Amino acid sequence: MPYTIMLDAGHGGYDNGATYNGRLEKDDNLAMALAVGNILQSYGFNVLYTRTEDIYESPYQKAMEANTSGADIFVSIHRNSSVVPNLYNGVETLVYSNRGLPAMMAENINAQLERIGYRNIGISERPNLVVLNSTNMPAVLVEVGFINSDQDNYLFDTFFYETAYAIADGITMTLFPQNY
Repeated sequence: MPYTIMLDAGHGGYDNGATYNGRLEKDDNLAMALAVGNILQSYGFNVLYTRTEDIYESPYQKAMEANTSGADIFVSIHRNSSVVPNLYNGVETLVYSNRGLPAMMAENINAQLERIGYRNIGISERPNLVVLNSTNMPAVLVEVGFINSDQDNYLFDTFFYETAYAIADGITMTLFPQNY
C-alpha cells in the first residue's frame, strides 16, 4: 500500500508570509508544494494538499485536515526570513522533536538540498508550531532558503525543479532507505 503524503503550502490568502522586493512567500510555497507533489505522485505516492490555490487556512485547520485525511506524513513548505536582508542564507527543517522519522526526514531533505548548493543550517526543534504539535503523523516544516537572501532566491529560481526533486527525494529516501 503506497504512503499518503499531505503537502502544506505555508500561508496563503490574506497571509502573505514573509515578503522581499515584491516576492511573496505564499506564492513560492504554493509553487514548490505543487512541484514536489507532482514528483511524489510520479514516484507512486498518494499526495494530498492543504491548498492548491491562494486561500487561507489557519495552521490548526491544516493540522486537523491532515489528521482526518489518512495521511502518513505531513510536510509543510515555507521560506525563511530575517530582519536584515542578505544577512543569512540556507535551508533549515523544523521538527517537533529531533528524533525518529521526522528527524531522519529533516536530515535527508536538508542533505539533498545542500547538494544543489543551499547552505545546510540544520534541524531545529519547534514544539510550539501547530502544524508540528497538532498533527497525528510524522511532520516536518521545510524552510526552503531565506526569501530575503538574493543567493537563496537565485538557487530557488534557477534550480526550482532540482529543489523540488531534492525535497521529494529526501522524503522518499526516508520512507524507502533500502532504495538509496
